Amino acid sequence: MAVIELKEQTFDREVLQSDRPVLVDFWAAWCGPCRMLSPVVDELAEENPQIKVCKVNVDDEEGLAVRFGVMSIPTLLAFRDGKLIGQTVGVQSKQAILDLFEK
Repeated sequence: MAVIELKEQTFDREVLQSDRPVLVDFWAAWCGPCRMLSPVVDELAEENPQIKVCKVNVDDEEGLAVRFGVMSIPTLLAFRDGKLIGQTVGVQSKQAILDLFEK
């Protein structure tokens, strides 16, 4: 499944109104740890079609970062049924990311 690049105007529809669990990756192009995590997030999207995977560039969508209290990147947020169910900051393993949805 392709990773969806989110904008402020598409966030609620793609994430909060989704009928599938959603992983949102807050990142920036200049962020080294973000570049390390990106291939893991992309693999997760390919291997887990039941999870919608989205990315938010914090430089382009600062309002979304503020809305969700993102202070450090990479930050991953897990949503189910429109509710935030998990959050992690920094580079994570694929399994640690999947574990966000098991809570």
